[in-house]
Amino acid sequence: MRFCRFGDGRLGVVEGTTLRDVTAALDVLPAYRYPLPSHDPFIANLAQVTARAKLLLASAPAVPAASVPLLSPVANPGKLIAAPVNYQKHLEEVKSDKEINAGNPAHSITIHSAGLFLKANSSLVGPGEGVAVRKPDRRTDHEVELAFVIGREARNVSKRDALSYIAGYTIGLDITIRGSEDRSFRKSPDSYSVLGPWLVTADEIPDPGGLDLQVAVNGTQRQKSNTRYLILGVPELVELASSFYTLYPGDVIFTGTPEGVSPIQPGDEIVASIDRIGSMTVAVRTAEGADAALTGAAATART
Repeated sequence: MRFCRFGDGRLGVVEGTTLRDVTAALDVLPAYRYPLPSHDPFIANLAQVTARAKLLLASAPAVPAASVPLLSPVANPGKLIAAPVNYQKHLEEVKSDKEINAGNPAHSITIHSAGLFLKANSSLVGPGEGVAVRKPDRRTDHEVELAFVIGREARNVSKRDALSYIAGYTIGLDITIRGSEDRSFRKSPDSYSVLGPWLVTADEIPDPGGLDLQVAVNGTQRQKSNTRYLILGVPELVELASSFYTLYPGDVIFTGTPEGVSPIQPGDEIVASIDRIGSMTVAVRTAEGADAALTGAAATART
């Protein structure tokens, strides 16, 4: 099933090019009082929501999916976890390109040494919300990634059992400011973690290790690869992450980006696609409050 979020927290099921509003399926979720749970209630109760949504589909209001601005398919992840330099060719381009590595020694080591990092939850948006460039005077890059959502509490999970802990898959854009600061700082401004266009439940992708992924900017292809080239695949990432953190339903793991990362600027349009998930179109704009003089200079440079 393909679940999406839109409007004022409404829930949809996408079938082909049609979105069906099944918000009433959320009525099966438990009611909570403070303190709120440390997980995403929709993901924690996905089986119940799915069963209810199936009953609603036949009579659910329908609209063209392309006509509705989409939110992140996960509303309340406890953590956004990301894998750095997890494709060999991307590691090589980072090492060789000074504009990408910015002299940061952390970029010269493998994921086995670097481990994982966290992104601020406040950076999370859906494709319909777009990317707002926070520092227009600095290089800001797109990074397309397969992302997956944890479906149940996980600690010290073996890679053999890892896939059974996944609720579903989605497309991730890890937007990145280049510089010498820590990764989590440069990758956590508002709107710098894009998820969408929907969550494809895990039963529809039994093997996440062979998916084509690509990204185009203004119609020009920038990145193209396949998840078979991940250094640490999805099972290994679950094993690694759960050996350090307790993973909760709704936690999101970005698996890393392939080679071909390149700059984006306000006015650009990003189209990110992953096999068996779909495509999402994301507009790039200037963040509210960004330095007006710098924004003007960047716009002049584009022309």
